[in-house]
Amino acid sequence: MQTIVKFFHNVAEEMRKVRWPHRKELVKYTITVVSTVVFFILFFTLIDLGITKIIEIIP
Repeated sequence: MQTIVKFFHNVAEEMRKVRWPHRKELVKYTITVVSTVVFFILFFTLIDLGITKIIEIIP
């Protein structure tokens, strides 16, 4: 039981050390992540459509 209490005490101690991002930073990081995800969605969709067209042409 003592080890569980010590674990949660250490977790609380570490959480006090965390520097949370400010609103401006959070918006910047969110825009970066969303734009990267959209880019990869478009990229892999185009690749998939291209490969599908090539496979349809082959037979």
